[in-house]
Amino acid sequence: MSGSRTKERGVSAIGAERLAQLNAGAEATTLTECLAVDFAALMATVLPDIGDDALTEMRAVASAGISRRMPLAARLIADRLGPSAFETLSHHSSDTARGWACFMVAAGEDMPLAERLAAIRPLADDSHFGVREWAWIAIRPHLAANLDQAIALLAAGWTPDPSERVRRFASESIRPRGVWCAHIPALKKEPERALPVLEPLRADPSPYVQDSVGNWLNDAAKDRPEWVQALTARWSAESPGPATARICRRALRSIATKSSSGNA
Repeated sequence: MSGSRTKERGVSAIGAERLAQLNAGAEATTLTECLAVDFAALMATVLPDIGDDALTEMRAVASAGISRRMPLAARLIADRLGPSAFETLSHHSSDTARGWACFMVAAGEDMPLAERLAAIRPLADDSHFGVREWAWIAIRPHLAANLDQAIALLAAGWTPDPSERVRRFASESIRPRGVWCAHIPALKKEPERALPVLEPLRADPSPYVQDSVGNWLNDAAKDRPEWVQALTARWSAESPGPATARICRRALRSIATKSSSGNA
């Protein structure tokens, strides 16, 4: 996510009373509010036993980007309070606190991937947009490091889930490029490896999932455009409905833009 300048703009746009509410544990309603939270102030409120040294370390990076501060907060909490703090965080009213819980799942050592996915699942299905983003961002390095196992687990247990949020996590968490995260080189080179996750979602009724699958393929089109064109042609023929059509339009948008530019 954005760094200090974005955060400063967010703080200046939010009134003192609302900012105090956020720092006391209220749930953010916009991305601007998410970025405006004072981590040290919130941490002191949510976890009063965290210790002054942890709060001092948190204040020292207050101007850093939120993507850097989230895992640091989780590490400080785990080091000072141990895994027991996870329950407090994962059920807290603050979406930032629940985001810290996501990164505690990611920071856990010697945890099998299936167990890690099970731990993150309630947070992936969270009602708050920010927590759902932190859920996949936090665990993505573990998925990338165990890619074939991750794809098998997501395909078997996540793509059939009744919740659109869980289904969307299956796609979003392993996008070849993604947003605010490191790329997955193996999927940029061989996007076909993810077909066990993508195929069940090609006619998903939820626009939330459709956008994710379309974005996944748009990522892939930047490295393997011919593959994406062939796949979307097959999907359009085999699943000729509005959901698949929407996914395919989104998937092909970079290719279409490049083609239009070339013909200009």
